[in-house]
Amino acid sequence: NGTYSLLETQRRYPTKIFVHISTDEVYGETLTGTSAPIENSALNPSNPYSVSKAAADMMVKAYSRTYGLNFITLRLCNNYGPSQYPEKLIPLMIKNIISNKKLPIYGKGDQIRDWLYVEDTANAILKTLEKGQIGKIYNVGAQQKFTNLEVVRTLCKLYSKITLTDPKIIENLIEFVKDRPGHDYRYDLNDNLFRNQTGWKPNVSFNQGIEKTLDWYIANPLQQNNEI
Repeated sequence: NGTYSLLETQRRYPTKIFVHISTDEVYGETLTGTSAPIENSALNPSNPYSVSKAAADMMVKAYSRTYGLNFITLRLCNNYGPSQYPEKLIPLMIKNIISNKKLPIYGKGDQIRDWLYVEDTANAILKTLEKGQIGKIYNVGAQQKFTNLEVVRTLCKLYSKITLTDPKIIENLIEFVKDRPGHDYRYDLNDNLFRNQTGWKPNVSFNQGIEKTLDWYIANPLQQNNEI
């Protein structure tokens, strides 16, 4: 309903450019040994969330073709940063570390994701408005891939460094739990098209971004449960 409402508004009151935000999950799991999907790779969503996003992509394409509206679609890798939805991996782990609660990790924690800091995402959208081609789909990745376990251990080490806490005490909070159904192992993106056409590239490394994110949550304890 959200995408439909936005598309109907765009149809009635068209703007110069409408940037539709999608996800790497619409391509489905990237199997080991296979190439990262490009923009015209087949969609193969494998869970309810990714199916809904793929459907939204197709709806945008249909509105563009039917009504001649100016759309650009960005398919993003995993985003993170301050004030993120609290049940996402990074904010949840930070909240639990600060509260000295268990850090639940699905399966063995070996699922691989590409992590893009929110400021770089915002800059990618600005570059799209400046240099993007109407009607195009662009993949946008960070090329900073880590397993979930690596992400959590990085947070533990950073927090122990900031608070002068024994890192072993923090890492002992890690708890491996039963993997959730339909949990894809790896997502990947080939984003050469977007980088070449717009000149965009991420400016914030994962280590820099994760430290900035952790610092923000420590400095804003009352906003740890914000749902944005």
